[in-house]
Amino acid sequence: MAIKLKVPDIKGDECAKKITQSIQTMESDAKINVDVNAKTVTVDAAASEETIKQIVQSAGYTIEGY
Repeated sequence: MAIKLKVPDIKGDECAKKITQSIQTMESDAKINVDVNAKTVTVDAAASEETIKQIVQSAGYTIEGY
């Protein structure tokens, strides 16, 4: 199931890389798409939405509405 998160503090490719690496550390099979312009992260993984949100937050990013 794909999870789409709005992450307003994505500033560029370095942020995208950090978020992607953080998620892949926990979920190596996850399919991750970070849209820097739209400031969204779409994740297709076995992990729950709550787990993905916690990973993104622990990487130092805020999630809109969370």
